[in-house]
Amino acid sequence: MAIVLYSDFGSSDLYVGQVEAVLDRYAPGVRVIHLLHDAPSFGIEASAHLLAALSQKIAKGHVFMGVVDPGVGSDRGAIVVCADGRWFVGPDNGLFSVIAARATARQFWQVTGVPGRLAPSFHGRDLFAPMAAAVATDDFPNSNVKPAPGLQVVLGNEDLAQIVYIDHYGNAFTGLRAAAVSPEARMKVAGRTVPHARVFSAVAPGEGVWYENSIGLVEIAVNQGSAATVFGLSVGDAVSVV
Repeated sequence: MAIVLYSDFGSSDLYVGQVEAVLDRYAPGVRVIHLLHDAPSFGIEASAHLLAALSQKIAKGHVFMGVVDPGVGSDRGAIVVCADGRWFVGPDNGLFSVIAARATARQFWQVTGVPGRLAPSFHGRDLFAPMAAAVATDDFPNSNVKPAPGLQVVLGNEDLAQIVYIDHYGNAFTGLRAAAVSPEARMKVAGRTVPHARVFSAVAPGEGVWYENSIGLVEIAVNQGSAATVFGLSVGDAVSVV
């Protein structure tokens, strides 16, 4: 079993190391996988769809600590979810709701206790990391949780027709699962339309294309260029199938 970290903390900032130090204290020897620390900042819906796609490529049994939490320190809930054999620990703000909605088997526990001092602005370190460690070391369920009937915030299982992530190449991931889109279709974004191809290299350099990316999502790219720059794209921009 490993602990898989997914957050908007930033890969080069000081937060990730603090979280990993807490995991080492509560779950020494448990492997930590840094899945992504540049999830869309404050973007719960985009991050939820991106995590739903990424998590399907991770083996069952692992524990995901997911933190995209603009409501940290408020009265939003904290949750542990087991969905089809994968565990998720984090805020109950919709981040895990796409995963839960698409799962065939699911269980929920509300986090009601804190193992130590809780900084109001850093629940990732002080609340979610110890709880993820507890799940990973079989110290679960424990006195800090109680069974819950479901999530407080539910986004549903429908695909999201928006840009949800832009990588450093400028490739734009959408929240659309490619398996549900005909390869004959064109994708419209920022007033431009692009055709389908198996991969971006199938078109001439500088031309735009959409294709099924490595995690099963519709991705918009420019061969040897940046789709984000060429089309002026940002996370949250709408896309449509035409």
